[in-house]
Formats: sequence, structure tokens, C-alpha cells
Amino acid sequence: MTRKMITRKSLKWMIALVLLAVSSILFVWNNYSFYERPIATITDVTNYEEEHVIDQFGNEDTIYSQSINAKIQNGEHQGQTITLTNHSSDSGAYDQAFSAGDDVFIWVDSFEDEELTGSITDVKRDHYLVMIAWLFLFVLMAVGKRQGLYSALSLGVNGLILSFALDIYLQASNDWLLVICAISSILFTVITLLLVNGANEKTYTAILSTLIVTTITMALAYVVLTQLNNNGLRFEEMQFLTRPYQTVFMAGVLIGILGAVMDVSITMSASIFGMYEENEAIEESTLKASGLEVGRDVMGAMINIMFFAYISGSIPSILLYFKNHSPLEFIVSLNLSLELARALVAGIGIVLAIPVGLYLSLYFVRRRRAKN
Repeated sequence: MTRKMITRKSLKWMIALVLLAVSSILFVWNNYSFYERPIATITDVTNYEEEHVIDQFGNEDTIYSQSINAKIQNGEHQGQTITLTNHSSDSGAYDQAFSAGDDVFIWVDSFEDEELTGSITDVKRDHYLVMIAWLFLFVLMAVGKRQGLYSALSLGVNGLILSFALDIYLQASNDWLLVICAISSILFTVITLLLVNGANEKTYTAILSTLIVTTITMALAYVVLTQLNNNGLRFEEMQFLTRPYQTVFMAGVLIGILGAVMDVSITMSASIFGMYEENEAIEESTLKASGLEVGRDVMGAMINIMFFAYISGSIPSILLYFKNHSPLEFIVSLNLSLELARALVAGIGIVLAIPVGLYLSLYFVRRRRAKN
């Protein structure tokens, strides 16, 4: 009876979510009137010119010209047809080709003799973003059930906290960035782990482990970078900031390592408590050995994940420098020094999270045994 009630309740929730998803998708497909900028739906596209170009460095590209007819969906010219011109290229760095059915933001140039002409300023993408967001949520719920829903909820809450924290920093002194990020990191950790895993000893262990390891790792990074006077780090890409770029870099490192440390901490905590709950008579030495084995298994994968996550953002710049025959040493020092530093600090945090998470878990297991 209870299982049927739970199933019926889950079914109601799923139906409600599906209805909400469908209604929100339908809304963003027809929300033209909510935009101040004029939007047009492309009805017809004619490709009328193709030009092959080569620059002074031998880079080749092809430029295409399109004549586009579109129907304006909002504003003072709503319902009228406008003629647009678009130029796209094979490289597609700053442009794209359009087809019938695309929604675009436009600029109306003139309307002489009742014939509107203009240009495309941007693409309306909100409907794609909403569909991807719902797909992400449904996949999370399909795999994680209730925990998947809480994971999405914690992601949204953490995003709001980060936005609010950055707004506070923009109104505050430059010296407050690390303090604001530290407070935000504590909130991220507590909210995420409590929402996803509930209020229990496993969660408390992971929270303590995350905060301890993050503090130790940041302290080590700060001491080392200060003693080396940031030698080897190239901050040129951050020179446009009107804030102290070293502080901004350290704040980014703090936020960056938090997720990796949190992941390893909850993995260690869950494995130790899982084995203990399966067999409360299990010896502590067995728990310790099994925990270390789990830690070794996740350590290599997590370090590589952090390395590739940081390096991947620099791939376009790396390819550009390689294309222009820049030496490897120059490319690494100019483009990868900050990413490598972030990856190394995150790697230290991942390694430290294994023993800290293990011994904190064993401590809480001993406490539970003493109570029993």
C-alpha cells in the first residue's frame, strides 16, 4: 500500500514536471512581445555569392553571402516582411549561416516605399537553452531520482549565491574578494551536501573534510606563490581588470578546487559509511584499507579531469599560436601557466582529501560504535 502511494505520488510529480516543461517551451517559442528589440522569423534564404579568401599567413576561408526574407514578430513593424543581408564563413568565428525558421534579432535600417531592409544583430536562443535545461533536469532525475532533483536545486541556489556575492564585491573594497568567496564556498559546500545527501554523519564528515582540505590547500598555494613572487605566472590575460588580478586569480582557484575536493570527500565518506552500515562488525583496519583503495582509484581520474577541464579553455589560443609557428615554450608560458597552476593546486587538494576524508570518516564511525 505504501509503495503504491509512493509510486502514485512520484507519477503526479512527473506529470507536473512534464506539463511545466511543455508549457515553458511553448512560452519561449512565442514570447516575442516580451522583448524590446525587434525579432524576425526567417521565411526564405537565397545564397547569392561565394568567395574564397587567403590571408597573408596562408590561412584559407570561404565567405558566403545570403539574401534573407523574414517576418517581423514584434514592435512597430510587427507582421511586415523585411529583407536582410547576411555574410557567413566556413570558420564561423564571428558569424553563422541562417536557414528558414530561425528567429533572429534585427536592426531596421530603412523603410522607404514600404520595403523594409535591415541587418541581423543576434540570434534568439532562449528556446534552445530552455530545452537543454529541461533535458539536463530529466536526465538528472532519471539517474539520481530525488537526489538528482536536489542536485539541480542546489546548482540553482549556488548560482544565485555566487551572483549575489559578486554583486556585493563590486560594491565593496578590493580586499574583500577572498573573504566573500570563502564565505560563499562554505555556503556552497553546506547547501550542496545537505540537499543532495541529507542531514547525517556521512554528510557532516564530507562537509568538514571539504572545508579543512580547501583551507589547507589554499594556505599552501598562497604561501608558495607569495614566496615565489608569482614567478612563472603570466597574468597578461587579466590585465584588463580594474581589480587586483592576483586576488582575482586566487579567488578563481578557491572556487575551482572546491568542487573537486567536495567530490572526493563525499566519495570517501560514502564508501566508509556504506561498508560500515553493511557490516557493523567490520574491523577498522579493513575499513581503512578499503577506503585507501577507493581513494587511490578516484585520485588519478579526478586529477586528470581537473587538468583537462582547465586546459580545454585554452585550446583555441593554443591552436592559433601553433598555426602562426610560435614555439612550444612560449605557448605554454603565455597561455597555460595560470591553467597549470590551477590544476596543480586542485591536484594537491584532491590528494589531501583522501587521508583527511578517510580519518574523519573513521572518527565518526568510532563515535557511532561507542554510542551503540
